Amino acid sequence: MRSTESDLTAKAQIRDTALRLFAHDGFDAVSVRRIATEAGVSPGLVLHHFGSKAGLRQAVDEYVIASFDDLVGEPTEEEVVAALEGTDTRGLDLFIEQMSFEPHVLDYLRRMLLTDDDAARRLVRHWHEMSVRMLGQWAERGVLDPGPDLPVRAALLLSADLGVILLRGALTDVLGFDPLAPDGVRRWAADSYALTSLMLTEEGAALAEPTNDPETDTRKGTR
Repeated sequence: MRSTESDLTAKAQIRDTALRLFAHDGFDAVSVRRIATEAGVSPGLVLHHFGSKAGLRQAVDEYVIASFDDLVGEPTEEEVVAALEGTDTRGLDLFIEQMSFEPHVLDYLRRMLLTDDDAARRLVRHWHEMSVRMLGQWAERGVLDPGPDLPVRAALLLSADLGVILLRGALTDVLGFDPLAPDGVRRWAADSYALTSLMLTEEGAALAEPTNDPETDTRKGTR
């Protein structure tokens, strides 16, 4: 997710600046001139790279979506079970690291979802399709039992993940801690994983048990 030094070209700087400003003030309230000023470039360069403010927003949308896709990746059955059982926190650690590096991403995603426009619906459809595919794979392999209606189960899990982003402020008031802050997200994730782990089959749960085979156990601990 993070922009490397080599990626911090003028185009990447413009995109990152637009992400921050759109997240804070909303798309309609931010002008191309303001983005250019804060990125340290000319308005003409913004238009040269992105064509229009709408084109810039599309680039930011794609960047945010790709960033979360990279975080999710394609976990193995062992990695899924280990995460649900709380014995492997690498995915959560990576999420915390990336969100600490780019704190505006979650605010941007919240604004994007609240617009409920075509871009937001494409995003939800994309992540739902990804969830259906992964749940289906793990169900076929006997690791998880997603219940009788897999698309609905995928939508329920997705709504829980996106709901905490949409309700972050209210949930912070209710719980007394920010569920998306570094310390809070660990507490939130622990209970979220515990709930999701109810889908584990006996075969899936067995993947978390030590085998007393150093080679197998070492393989389970690597990506």
